[in-house]
Amino acid sequence: MSCGEPHETDCSEVLDHLYEFLDREMPEGDCTKFEVHFEECSPCLEKYGLEQAVKKLVKRCCGQDEVPTDLRSKVMGRIDLIRAGETVPEQDITVADADQTDRAATARE
Repeated sequence: MSCGEPHETDCSEVLDHLYEFLDREMPEGDCTKFEVHFEECSPCLEKYGLEQAVKKLVKRCCGQDEVPTDLRSKVMGRIDLIRAGETVPEQDITVADADQTDRAATARE
């Protein structure tokens, strides 16, 4: 997506790193560049606002769910592999892990 206007920070770069910006997982200088971009680019600002709203909704609806320790470890391990640029195994998180999360949520209800 691009608004077609020239910007110091390209729309594709902003959108590729939007979640890092939302989670404040990027250097302050990059955050500042993104904030300037949002002031100049209404399509990116709209996308940012939408993703921010989704994140708040997920937090409100799911923020209290306890994640099983072993599932959390597996997910965090995969994230670390991706961030390190390593090949991620094709095997997805198993259905049993998802069932375990569902059982934990049901137990709290």
